[in-house]
Amino acid sequence: MSRPRTDEFKPPPECPVFEPSWEEFGDPFAFINKIRPIAEKTGICKVRPPPGWQPPFACDVDRLHFVPRIQRLNELEAQTRVKLNFLDQIAKFWDLQGCPLKIPHVERKILDLYRLNKLVADEGGFDLVCRDRRWTKIALQMGFAPGKAIGSHLRAHYEKVLYPYNLFQSGANLLVSAIMSRLVLGLVLITPHPPIKGLYKEHAITVKQEPVEVKEPVIEADKIKSRYKKNLPPVDLVVCLVCGSGADEDRLLLCDGCDDSYHTFCLIPSLQDVPKGDWRCPKCLAQECSKPQEAFGFEQAYRDYSLRAFGQMADAFKSDYFNMPVHMVPTELVEKEFWRLVGAIEEDVTVEYGADIASKEFGSGFPIPNGRFKVSPADEKYLKCGWNLNNMAMMDPSVLTHVTADICGMTLPWLYVGMCFSSFCWHIEDHWSYSINYLHWGEPKTWYGAPGSAAEQLEAVMKKLAPELFDSQPDLLHQLVTIMNPNTLMAHGVPIYRTNQCAGEFVVTFPRAYHSGFNQGFNFAEAVNFCTTDWMPLGRQCVDHYRLLNRYNVFSHDEMVCNMASKAGTLDVVLASAVHRDMALMIREEKALRDAVKKLGVSRCQEAKYDHLQDDERQCVKCRTTCYLSAVTCPCSPGVLACLHHIHDLCPCPVSNYTLNYRFTLDDLYPMMTAVKHRAELYDDWASRVAETLDARLEKKKGLSVFRSLVSESDSNIFPDNDLLFRLQLVTKDAEKCSSVAQQLLGGKRQTRFRCGGKSQSLLTVEELRSFVRQLYNLPCSLTQAPLLKKLLNDIEDFQQHSEKVLSEAVSSVVEIQGLLDVSFDFDVELPELPCLRVKLEHARWLEGVQQATGRPSTLTLEAMRRLIDQGLGLAPHPSVEKAMARLQELLSVAEHWEDKAGSLLRASPPHPIETLSAAAEKASAIPAQLPNCLLLKASIRTAREWLQEAEEQQAGGTVPTADALADMVLRGQAIQVHLEPLERFRSLSAEVQEWKESAASMLLKKDSPFTLLEILCPRFEVGSVGSPKRKPKKASQQPGKKKTVPLDSLADIEKALSESKDSSSAAATLEELRLREMDALAALRAHNESKLLPSGDCMELTVCLCHKTPMGAMLQCELCRDAFHSVCVRDPGGSPAERPWLCPPCRRSEAPPMAEVLSLLAALERTRVRLPEADALHFLVERAVSWQHRARQTSDELRLQEMQEGPGTPPVLTRWASGSTTADSNAQVCGGRAPYLTPEWNKTSLPQTVFYTEQKCIPLQGLSRELEELMVEGLLLPVSLPETQDLYHVLLQRPLSPPPAGCLSPPLDDSSDCTEHLQLSSQEKTLSWRHLAREGVKAEGRPGKDKKPHYKRQKMNKDKSLERRAASTSSSPRSDFSQSDDSDEEMSECPAESCQQPEGDEVDWVQCDGRCNQWFHQVCVGVTTELAEKEDYVCVGCTIDDGHLRQ
Repeated sequence: MSRPRTDEFKPPPECPVFEPSWEEFGDPFAFINKIRPIAEKTGICKVRPPPGWQPPFACDVDRLHFVPRIQRLNELEAQTRVKLNFLDQIAKFWDLQGCPLKIPHVERKILDLYRLNKLVADEGGFDLVCRDRRWTKIALQMGFAPGKAIGSHLRAHYEKVLYPYNLFQSGANLLVSAIMSRLVLGLVLITPHPPIKGLYKEHAITVKQEPVEVKEPVIEADKIKSRYKKNLPPVDLVVCLVCGSGADEDRLLLCDGCDDSYHTFCLIPSLQDVPKGDWRCPKCLAQECSKPQEAFGFEQAYRDYSLRAFGQMADAFKSDYFNMPVHMVPTELVEKEFWRLVGAIEEDVTVEYGADIASKEFGSGFPIPNGRFKVSPADEKYLKCGWNLNNMAMMDPSVLTHVTADICGMTLPWLYVGMCFSSFCWHIEDHWSYSINYLHWGEPKTWYGAPGSAAEQLEAVMKKLAPELFDSQPDLLHQLVTIMNPNTLMAHGVPIYRTNQCAGEFVVTFPRAYHSGFNQGFNFAEAVNFCTTDWMPLGRQCVDHYRLLNRYNVFSHDEMVCNMASKAGTLDVVLASAVHRDMALMIREEKALRDAVKKLGVSRCQEAKYDHLQDDERQCVKCRTTCYLSAVTCPCSPGVLACLHHIHDLCPCPVSNYTLNYRFTLDDLYPMMTAVKHRAELYDDWASRVAETLDARLEKKKGLSVFRSLVSESDSNIFPDNDLLFRLQLVTKDAEKCSSVAQQLLGGKRQTRFRCGGKSQSLLTVEELRSFVRQLYNLPCSLTQAPLLKKLLNDIEDFQQHSEKVLSEAVSSVVEIQGLLDVSFDFDVELPELPCLRVKLEHARWLEGVQQATGRPSTLTLEAMRRLIDQGLGLAPHPSVEKAMARLQELLSVAEHWEDKAGSLLRASPPHPIETLSAAAEKASAIPAQLPNCLLLKASIRTAREWLQEAEEQQAGGTVPTADALADMVLRGQAIQVHLEPLERFRSLSAEVQEWKESAASMLLKKDSPFTLLEILCPRFEVGSVGSPKRKPKKASQQPGKKKTVPLDSLADIEKALSESKDSSSAAATLEELRLREMDALAALRAHNESKLLPSGDCMELTVCLCHKTPMGAMLQCELCRDAFHSVCVRDPGGSPAERPWLCPPCRRSEAPPMAEVLSLLAALERTRVRLPEADALHFLVERAVSWQHRARQTSDELRLQEMQEGPGTPPVLTRWASGSTTADSNAQVCGGRAPYLTPEWNKTSLPQTVFYTEQKCIPLQGLSRELEELMVEGLLLPVSLPETQDLYHVLLQRPLSPPPAGCLSPPLDDSSDCTEHLQLSSQEKTLSWRHLAREGVKAEGRPGKDKKPHYKRQKMNKDKSLERRAASTSSSPRSDFSQSDDSDEEMSECPAESCQQPEGDEVDWVQCDGRCNQWFHQVCVGVTTELAEKEDYVCVGCTIDDGHLRQ
């Protein structure tokens, strides 16, 4: 942004601002007529609606699309545009001369060539200024400092740039010689003006629409054109047209327009060098510069904007231009910057303005009936509001209601969407009408205005300062494209006023008031025109003015006047008078014009319905005036007509051929004028009757109905407002008010009035009532209520006498006082006795309330006493009231004292003993009031006694309390505000329990362990999924006399069962049940994991480890769950896996402290003498660990003794499986050695088998008895570190395996696969520990069908028989014997599953293997649901292994 000039813009004075009241705002035309004497002196004014008048914005924003106008700010101002046009002409002149213009700089500023040229011309021209040496004077006038020889620089620049142009303008550059004179005829053929000098004077330099962008000349020597080489004619014909010589060919120029030749030194002024660009001779130069230009106007933008898009663009422009948020830019700064940009030639700022957008197409900003915008019920008042611009132009007081057509912009509002700097230039409204503009929202709009009386003065100043513009466009000010600085106009004596229109404000412009302005930023405005009665003379004057400018009319003024005259009976009398005067002028002028036409020889006449034609079809061919009353036509030009003022401009035909077309004859017009005159005279008769009615006296007075009829007649005839009507309305209003007051007084209704214009409302006093009765008889109107009011006055006087008697008595009855007050409501006057009666009634009611409150102590609260005291303080002094107040205040003081004391006792720290509190509560009970703290104190004492009794019962019973009961006692005891002696002991005991839990957790739990202490101490109630379908255990039928079993499916169930157990034995039984479930579940998990690691057809889909990927590389196998893990995923940094049994992370849940530490923890718990679930679990854990230690020691001793007897075994070897060929040695090694650590076989389709190995030794399950396996598993499950665990692990790890089958000792070389298969089968048999199944009443007869097979529920065998069956099954040899049970008739009810869970209940679900063995299994032991057993075949693990070996 450039630095502002020294001559900054000075704002003009402010225009008037009016703020109407709601009453004034109700009639917009009456209000505008009221402010017109003030506002028309400034031309514009601002109106602020009353607060709360906020119409909704109803424009359809989504549909509103418009193409804005482009405004270049430095082209708007008249003087700036003249300068730009001058520079454009200079640039064009030099460009045609082949020398691009370069504007010189003086004192580092661009030289104002226009001003320099104008000052030199004003001083008499270049020659005179040089002769008188006035260049220094001109330099001072241009603002240059003296003493710097600026004058010589200005002379040089003028002589180089401007002097040749001025010579061209004067025609001196065309020399008329003997040869030139012969060419004049050729020039005459080009222009209609024969003299050469006259040619240039006629074709003055005109204004170009767009400014020329002046650029630096580009000098390129190689582009200099050789004039004489251009298709030269014969040498003897190439001569200079000035001197006639063909010599000096190197100085001979050839015109690029007409090919004429000139010497450079023959031209005026002469050229020193050959031009570098195209060159035109003086003749062609004159032709180019004399071409007429187009009229200046705004271009339309290329982009179609929505309202949102235009707003974003406008805000971005303003924010970027001022480098600050749009709402923070001061209006004064925007105003100064606007006028600086308008007057700066070098500033090229372009903005866009969405002007003259038709509201009919997109909807007005104001709501309209039946419009797209749905108006809420609260906003329906704006639909018919007079200030709604859709209504204002067509309201009855507006003359435009008599214009039949809808005129967009006048009778229909126009919408305006502005941005910063977008402007509306100086103009007056069409037909010099009023206009009103409302700013719906957005940033302010700055207005400038001049009064209508100064319109001609403003036009004269603008024509004087920019005559070039008006020469080319006489109606320039009607084009709304030219602006001029208000300071310039004010300097020439034009009165200018300004205002800032903010959102929600109106700006009204008055007839013929020039106005202009610009927008401060993005906003949305709406404007419309209207005309009042006072505009009528100006409207006809405007039509005459338009005729002189040949400007079209927006509507026909004569047609509007005739329309009003045809409705004379409904016209306002003032408007009728104005129409009468206007019509008289119209008829007189029309008569004169018709007489003149007839004298010219026009004899044919005919009627023409011009009101049925469009306005553009009946315009005068000369002045473009819309014809209505009459026009002249000629048969030679159908559709062409002329008004009677321009009959000679119609056509060249004789006048006798013309036809006079008329809308009305003069005989038709006179009756219309007479009717209007009669309407104006109707007022006189009414005025005489009003005067007679107002002056009537005594018995001649008229009734109120007569006055109302006169007012109604005035309203119906729309008589003008004057003093007579005002007096009639005032008398009628006073009579109606007196009648209403009298009626309300007689009817007993409250009536208020204003005393002496004051603001306070009061009732009539008795004296005023007397005065009012007298006033009724003094009115010019007679009222029927006057006698009735006199009777009412007598009744009021009787009431006053009775009241004085009651008030004088010492003791008065409440009923009697209330009765007098009830009677007083019938009198709508101010009675001085009423306050005393009300005071007496308040005393009685207050004393009654005190008596009722003190009589019911249970409801008498402190707040009620304070309220009664406050009410008593507001009463007037009285002995009875003061006595009752003293008693009530004393009771309140005592009650507050004990309430505060009870509160302090309850809040004491440490709490008081129960004895102290009981004594205080007993004293507080004697107070006859309801005290919350005292009641709370009693409740606390009662609660404390109950708590002490409960504590005493617990101590006396001799039972050990549970941790939950202890915590509950502590919590309840802490909430009681009484000192309780056992509480501290309970609190200490609870803290010890908590401390023990924390110590046990730190000892047993691993860091960041997800398990609780109870989960670690109890047997595991959930063991990892075995991969088989889960089935909810079937509920066994409840046997009579048996205790209902509590389900132990979650930690909450276990904790609940332990907490509800009455003694340690029941808790131990619960934990023992959990232990059995733990062992069974883990056995199933181990069997599943072992079976999934056996080779099968889909072994590549097997996933192991925590990462759930296929086995690869070095592997580890958990001793507890028997699952495989990648060593890189679960490597234990604490030590080598060979030192102790390796457990996977899910199986190793605790830190496993030594037994000594656990025993110390148990000893610490027994000292607390508190029962908690963790204690029972710890007891059970210690007993389980001690029992296991004993069994482990015995087993280890037996195994060592057996090993010593059998001799040392062969150490285990790593088994490798390979495809292809296998040697006999390797077969022998595999068959004769022990079982491998981990020996599954991994197969891929048609691919070689892979090799994997385990890093640690695992206990081989081959030949391992179930008892040893369960003993080892139970030891690994214990969360305690025991040396026997390590011993047993090493014994089992190093034990010798049973010898392999005989067929594998020395197999042939080609039977290696059979040996391997047998080895794997033997290992699987040892792992699964098959057992026989007895059937009950069912004999297998072949394999069941594939579609559906039955499942059976069998009765459970007794325990002894089951154990015998298990032992027999364990000792039985090969698995091939199992299938022979098909032919046995013996009932086999033992499940052969390795980890049989021995389900209990009357009925158990079984499933039969569809493989080779045909054995029966418990469904729960093999993970098969009833639905799955019915729908699909079941093949046991053993048969699956056999099928896999056979496929291999």
